[in-house]
Amino acid sequence: MVDGNELTCHIARPPRLHPTTQPGVVIAHGFPTEAGGGINSTATFPALADRFATEAGFVALAYASRGVDRSEGDFSLGGWRRDLAGAVDHLVATTPCRAVWLVGFGTGGSLATVVAAGHDRVRGAAAVAAPADFENWARNPRKLLLLAREIGVIRDPRFPPSFDRWANEIREVRAAAAAAALGDRDLMVIHGSDDETVPVFDARAIADACPGADLRVIGGAGHHLRHDPRAVAVLIGWLEARRRSLLA
Repeated sequence: MVDGNELTCHIARPPRLHPTTQPGVVIAHGFPTEAGGGINSTATFPALADRFATEAGFVALAYASRGVDRSEGDFSLGGWRRDLAGAVDHLVATTPCRAVWLVGFGTGGSLATVVAAGHDRVRGAAAVAAPADFENWARNPRKLLLLAREIGVIRDPRFPPSFDRWANEIREVRAAAAAAALGDRDLMVIHGSDDETVPVFDARAIADACPGADLRVIGGAGHHLRHDPRAVAVLIGWLEARRRSLLA
């Protein structure tokens, strides 16, 4: 429950929980690209959570942000940011996680970087095909509002109660600026060289802002890296390294 909205989630646990140093990961999805309330955008993330649990030893939580799939509420970028922070809090409250990492795709990758920079239980983030900022949306927020209604992530015809506040939240999510504030937290940036939605320049801007970032550009890959086995393998390897460092 975040801001009075009940969000759907899936929690996967490894075969054995570590009694004192169990790592956790929260998976954040991207903005839907087709009508239907984002059902397709989140459909495969429970399976990814299962892989993170069985292959990397993490307790993994995948969830649907407000307005998406069966989660209550209506889309706002600030609301999605609070949803991700709330998912971290829920994971920590329900599982004895010593530390949590975030993995986000598209819009979720930007939000993961921002939340990682400001949440004291988060050790780092992996930003996959993530925009460095949302200036394209911010330049025409009414177009974004119309799109959100068309695809079904805003259902209430009276939402938002304040358009200006809703629009201002868009510029507050800046992954490149957040990366500069990560300090010694982990940052993995993964991007497809042929991403037709978010230019690979954005990945370089995010990684360049954080001196310790690990940038991986997947040759010939497009935007939907959730379905690219090379990107998933990189994520699993990155998580395994985080678990080993936690146990060291």
